[in-house]
Amino acid sequence: MSGKITNLQYSRWQLSWLLALRLIIGWHFLYEGMVKVVNSNWSSVSYLLDSSGIFKGMFYSIATNPNLLKIADFLNIWGLIAIGLGLILGAFTRIAKWSGIVLLIFYYLSHPPFIGLSYLMPMEGSYLIVNKVLIELVALIVLVLFPTSKQIGLDRFLFKSKK
Repeated sequence: MSGKITNLQYSRWQLSWLLALRLIIGWHFLYEGMVKVVNSNWSSVSYLLDSSGIFKGMFYSIATNPNLLKIADFLNIWGLIAIGLGLILGAFTRIAKWSGIVLLIFYYLSHPPFIGLSYLMPMEGSYLIVNKVLIELVALIVLVLFPTSKQIGLDRFLFKSKK
């Protein structure tokens, strides 16, 4: 038994709410990327320098190395946009969802919402271990487990099964 279900059947309500979840997460990623594109002065340097937790040194190293910072900023901006578009359009959603999960893991590790850690930038929606980043990360995992893009999305046409 491989554990892989190839032909998931959803009720209309299940499909609608899974699609809604995919679209709002996609919108959030796309919006965050576009905000950074239109702000020509945007950089992740202050966010990275404000990091805490066990990976603080890694994030600080990226912030203090101009070449790494440039790469991190580029990947962050265009990663957010590509992930957002992929989720909204239902195109290459497997890659978009896993890329979003990886990006959110980095965000969470950079600013973990743990007792005793404080940040210069205000944290929105932090309740001890759980914050909005973790909630969105778990929601993307749900979307990985319950895919919808082959029913509603461009993946339906990009990855036609040959039956």
